[in-house]
Amino acid sequence: MKALFYTREFPPYVYGGAGVHVEYLADELSKLMDLDVRCFGDQDTKNGSLSVKGFPFEDGVFADSDDKLKSVFKTLSTALHMNADAVDADVVHCHTWYSHFAGIISKLCYGTPLVITTHSLEPLRPWKREQLGRGYDASAWVEKTAIEMADALIAVSEETKEDVIKHFDVDENKVKVIYNGINLQQYVQTSETSTLDAYGVDKSKPYVLFVGRITRQKGIIHLVNAIKYIDPDTQIVLCAGAPDTKEIGQEMEDAVNVVKKTRDNVIWIDKMVTKEEIIQLYSHADVFCCPSIYEPFGIINIEAMACNTAVVASAVGGIKEVIVHGETGLLIPLEQQKVAPFEPIDPDKFARDLADGVNKVINDDALRASMAKKGRKRVEDYFDWIAIAKQTEELYKSLI
Repeated sequence: MKALFYTREFPPYVYGGAGVHVEYLADELSKLMDLDVRCFGDQDTKNGSLSVKGFPFEDGVFADSDDKLKSVFKTLSTALHMNADAVDADVVHCHTWYSHFAGIISKLCYGTPLVITTHSLEPLRPWKREQLGRGYDASAWVEKTAIEMADALIAVSEETKEDVIKHFDVDENKVKVIYNGINLQQYVQTSETSTLDAYGVDKSKPYVLFVGRITRQKGIIHLVNAIKYIDPDTQIVLCAGAPDTKEIGQEMEDAVNVVKKTRDNVIWIDKMVTKEEIIQLYSHADVFCCPSIYEPFGIINIEAMACNTAVVASAVGGIKEVIVHGETGLLIPLEQQKVAPFEPIDPDKFARDLADGVNKVINDDALRASMAKKGRKRVEDYFDWIAIAKQTEELYKSLI
């Protein structure tokens, strides 16, 4: 059997959870079958049964296009080029809407069975219009078309499966829940502290950690607004970069600057750090905080749990299936607006509740230690990539 991945992200160009998913799933699947990866970039490698070929954006053609539409046009153009080489795989597997148009073309032109992993859903990410303008309508159309013509759909959580069935015209029997996973040999607690020293983290004081992109979805502004309610001795380490838009990047900068006027222990690492660095930051954090307002799974939470770190996270989406409240972390209720953009009805209450959760865990050594131990055990029991790759292989076999 041979499979073909279409994806925007693949090493060394990974900036989000979907990219992490694709990287590790590809590694495990290539131990079970031949796997080709066609991605956005300049990659060109072959390692045993895994072949990777990148397709760069066509910058020149769209130089004079509307700024908000450029990325959409480039995405659709790249997806077309990804099909220029003949498809000889038994199954095609797409990840995120950026690759879905490639999957549409492949199914229509080559007749290959199509699998879509729903890492997130455009109808539940209305803030993307800030980034894409009318291009959001195009991305939503591409996603809807691909999902409804797919031969099989993988949802990364039970709630995501419910969302797929609710928002798209699909046969429920075509939707299978397969969780995200983690490399349990790589994500382990380390005693190394060079990263903490490099970024000025005081090793004698507790800290709460955030990791993620600067986007509405990740809720980082709500955590920044919660800082004033977090105990003064607790350091805040924000590992946050790649803003969706200049506007939200500026909003983040303004909010952090306001907090820094009254607090000198806020550390903002405004770039994407290496795996080695992030594992050190997870390992020494007293609490990892995930304040997302939409999260189909939340792979960052299992990364933290694997490094023996307690988690405080919003009770949304797949996060509720990852964290066991009171055992591996705390789930913070989030009463959201019923219509777009799904922000908290009472943002200040949500900020206070986040802070209360962080303070509770940091101030209770026994609770924190217990959560750290149980969190690692839960990841070992449920989120191992080896088992997830085998589930994916079985799904492929059912189609061919």
